[in-house]
Amino acid sequence: MATERTVTTDPRIRTRLPFYRMLYVQVLAAIVLGALVGHFAPETGVALKPLGDGFIKLVKMIISPVIFLTVASGIAGMRDLSSVGSVAGKAFIYFLALSTLALIIGLVVGNVVRPGSGLNIDPASLDTAAVATFAQSAHAQTIPAFLLDIIPTTLFSAMTEGKILQVLLVAILTGVALSATRPQSNLVLDVITALSGAVFKLVHMLMKLAPIGAFGAIAFTIGEFGITSLANLAALVATFYLTSLLFVLGVLGIVSLLAGFSIFSLIKFLREELLLVLGTSSSEAALPSLMEKMEIAGCRKSVVGLVIPTGYSFNLDGTNIYMTLAALFIAQAVGVELSLSEQLTLVLVAMVSSKGAAGVTGAGFVILAATLSVVPSVPVAGMALILGIDRFMSECRALTNFIGNAVATIVVARWEKALDTERLAAAMAGRPMPLPQEDSERHERSELQPLPLDVAA
Repeated sequence: MATERTVTTDPRIRTRLPFYRMLYVQVLAAIVLGALVGHFAPETGVALKPLGDGFIKLVKMIISPVIFLTVASGIAGMRDLSSVGSVAGKAFIYFLALSTLALIIGLVVGNVVRPGSGLNIDPASLDTAAVATFAQSAHAQTIPAFLLDIIPTTLFSAMTEGKILQVLLVAILTGVALSATRPQSNLVLDVITALSGAVFKLVHMLMKLAPIGAFGAIAFTIGEFGITSLANLAALVATFYLTSLLFVLGVLGIVSLLAGFSIFSLIKFLREELLLVLGTSSSEAALPSLMEKMEIAGCRKSVVGLVIPTGYSFNLDGTNIYMTLAALFIAQAVGVELSLSEQLTLVLVAMVSSKGAAGVTGAGFVILAATLSVVPSVPVAGMALILGIDRFMSECRALTNFIGNAVATIVVARWEKALDTERLAAAMAGRPMPLPQEDSERHERSELQPLPLDVAA
């Protein structure tokens, strides 16, 4: 007889299902099966790429509506709009502090472990064409261009183009406008709330396809690049994974304890989403589900709607660790010893370029190219050394970024006194409490400190 456990396919409704019907078990099995197919039948693995790409496209299709509906409805229900600025300010302070710490940790580990030492690569032998596209993209990314790109061409183009920060801007402005025109705009708010329920139902439907997407994505990765490409630069890959693990369990673990929860409990709570991120190498694949899970964990809807989308662009802990580690690896591999001032320059430039390249295809490589360009002694062409294993490291980047944004949401919610600690404790204990729609609506429309918001059911 199959072992049964209590699971939550819809986080608001608890049911009992056999373990093999749990989504995280299915995703884990798909990852293992995909890796085996990619290794033993690489051509078949490469041919399965559309499965992973198709699933990610399906999820990206609903990211814009999820962000818009969550943020607009959350802000529209606020009585005190000054809290919007308060949440944004605290979030950016947190992002800056943790991102800087991640850069410094990557720098320290790179200097201590020195994963590139002894390779003695001749810069003239590097394939510059392989990284030309990334270098060109990095050159085109400037801070003014990035800021202007936040403003959409039209009110509706943000939704059709799918740029997260543009959607966030339109959602904030819409929410403020609705709040300022109530009660006349109550009907519009009711429509948005109803649409939110339909969209999150769609999210649950699409998540059932997660095992297929994870299977195709991991089969392609192993089939295209092979296990040998991972082994060739194992020192860098191992250093990066261990450093990221140190950051998650050490730094984020301490932050979590100070905020009143365990990082291990949070990881268990998000296990389905984390396996999905691992399988697809994309944190965006789990963004809609993360927003819902954070509300289930007791964070107010307006906080979730502001922190998570901005965190996906500005709170990239895993990417920051990768940048400093990879930059030092390339310098060491070609025999260049960077001075302290050059390394500090790398950190300062990386702090800026990691924000300016947000949303750019291949953002990790684009940021790295922009960072290396400020140190002439390190050839940008050296990026070709890690091009073959970047896909393997992108999985770790995505996982670290994802966990970092989950922690940030809970921390900022606590700072804002917008965290229901009873619901947080229940979620961390594996017993998430249901959030009736009526409670969430009363919460949004009152000036008290009631229970956190729920997505419309």
